[in-house]
Amino acid sequence: MALFDQISEDIKKAMLAREKVKLEALRGVKKEFLEAKTAKNAEGELSDETAVKILQKMVKQRKDSAAIFTEQGRPELAEGELAEAAVIEAYLPKQMSDEELTAAIKEIIAEVGATSAKEMGKVMGVATKKLAGKAEGRLISEKVKTLLA
Repeated sequence: MALFDQISEDIKKAMLAREKVKLEALRGVKKEFLEAKTAKNAEGELSDETAVKILQKMVKQRKDSAAIFTEQGRPELAEGELAEAAVIEAYLPKQMSDEELTAAIKEIIAEVGATSAKEMGKVMGVATKKLAGKAEGRLISEKVKTLLA
C-alpha cells in the first residue's frame, strides 16, 4: 500500500479511536502530500520516495519547534510537537544504526576514491542519494567529515 493510502486509512482509524494527537499529525501529513501531488511538476502522482522526504522534513520541523518551545520555557507545547513527531516517524523507514552508517559511508568513500577532506562534496553527493530516508543528512555529513579527516 502506498504511503498516501496508508495515511488516509490511519486517519479514519484515528478518528474512530478518538486519538487526537495522531489525527492532528496525520491530517498535517495528508495536507502536505496533497500539496505535493498537486504541485506543478507532480502530474497528480506522489511516489513513496517523495513522501518519505516530506515526512522527514515534517519530523525535523516538529523537533526544531519543540527545541524552541523548550528554550522559551513552554514544555507543554514542546510535548505536543514531540508527540506529533513520534507519530510521523512511525511511517519512516527504519533509521540506520551508527555502525551500519559508518560501514555504508566507508564503502561509498572507497567507491568514489576520496582520500582527503577536500573531496567531501563528491562523497556527500553519492551518500545523500544512497542513504536517503535511512539516515539524517546531518549525521551523514558528520560521519563523512570524521572518516575523511
